[in-house]
Amino acid sequence: MTPMPDATIAGIQPDRLAAFAAREAAVYARSRPKAAKAMAAGAGHFLNKVPMHWMADWPMPHLPLVASAKGATLTDIDGVTLDDFCLGDTGSMFGHSPAPVAKAIRAQARHGLTYMLPTETALQAGRLLTDRFGAFQWQIATTATDANRFALRVARAVTGRPKVLVFNGCYHGTVDDTFVSLEDGRTVTSPGLLGQVADLTQTAVCCEFNDLAGVEAALAKGDVAAILTEPVMTNSCMVLPEAGFHDGLRQLSLKYGTLLIMDETHTISSGLGGYTGVHSLRPDIFVVGKCVAGGMPTAVWGLTDETAKRYEEVNANRPSGRSGMGTTLSANPMQFACLVATLDKVMTPANYAHMEKLAARLSHGLAKAIDRHKAPWHVVRVGARVEFICAPGPLHNGAEAAAAHQPQVEAALHTGLLNRGTLIAPFHNMMLVSPATRKRQIDHLIASFDAILSDLFEEA
Repeated sequence: MTPMPDATIAGIQPDRLAAFAAREAAVYARSRPKAAKAMAAGAGHFLNKVPMHWMADWPMPHLPLVASAKGATLTDIDGVTLDDFCLGDTGSMFGHSPAPVAKAIRAQARHGLTYMLPTETALQAGRLLTDRFGAFQWQIATTATDANRFALRVARAVTGRPKVLVFNGCYHGTVDDTFVSLEDGRTVTSPGLLGQVADLTQTAVCCEFNDLAGVEAALAKGDVAAILTEPVMTNSCMVLPEAGFHDGLRQLSLKYGTLLIMDETHTISSGLGGYTGVHSLRPDIFVVGKCVAGGMPTAVWGLTDETAKRYEEVNANRPSGRSGMGTTLSANPMQFACLVATLDKVMTPANYAHMEKLAARLSHGLAKAIDRHKAPWHVVRVGARVEFICAPGPLHNGAEAAAAHQPQVEAALHTGLLNRGTLIAPFHNMMLVSPATRKRQIDHLIASFDAILSDLFEEA
């Protein structure tokens, strides 16, 4: 007799999940009347009724309106204060307005915001970037998307090759070339990229994370300029690299003359120097953004001396005209002031030790709650970054990560945690621990998570 398929959603009875979600949505709506009224009156001036379209992806009935944020908490206009484990999806990973960064902003504001020329502080930032991340020759951008895009231009220029290799389910901001996926083993343009008219398979090839054989097959064709990768996949459900994967990527890139780009925009949570520093990786180009300047829009990208030399040779022979790299507001003095403050005073060994200690406590507590309720879920941690995944693990690649994503469950959990005083990232179940996070906030999150699992899994 053929067994009946599992009728649960991530192990939860559908009617139980629906009742929980409806109850939590109602609690949320009742608690924020000011925000509901303000959004109804003023949001119509924005496309999609939000200042940035992805804000509409938050799962609660309507958005709160933030009144203030400090350290690891934020308060909305209805007077609700939340323990913030989203932290701007890494943008404020070191806490909201770290004191050294706020001080630097005030000081620089008296001397101008942008003027297309460097300062002595810029030179100090260059030295600190090298101290923190290694011997790279640096450039400053406004977002990691820009930094990745510029890095790819360099890679294509120095290799004379058209393609970038990315991993299925990757995250590299809004770089067009990275919006490809695997379909029956073939690279295809991802269907969600709005307004795309070019065939991205002409400039990109997609492989599964942790699949060195697939990477070698792609590189052997001789048309790949660069491998662009996160050290850990973070776009959906986190996927860790298997033993030897990064060493294999480095060896394959050298064998086939392909540059290796590490995008640490999320994995800077891994520890001092990012995953690259902690695990002694050897990329040709290093990219990091989001929190590198304490929340001021800033990204950096650096070339090894050898890659920089190749770039300089190509650039010396380039006809005059725009290079396709650079924005007028990038490398402004405010960015450098915040970079120096963050690198010197905030991104410290002591702060990372605090973050990792509490993140380990959080990871352990969530895993115990999952085990206690016999939920078919698991927890992943990378330094100060923790994620509970509503499926068994571990996951090995982007396809498995996509299959593990449970939007209905995650939305209900997110709203349930909000109602109990905790904010986590909206697009996946990611939580960050900052230097400002306290043990009581960790324990409160664990207790709330455990209580929600009781509602979802235990018999009435």
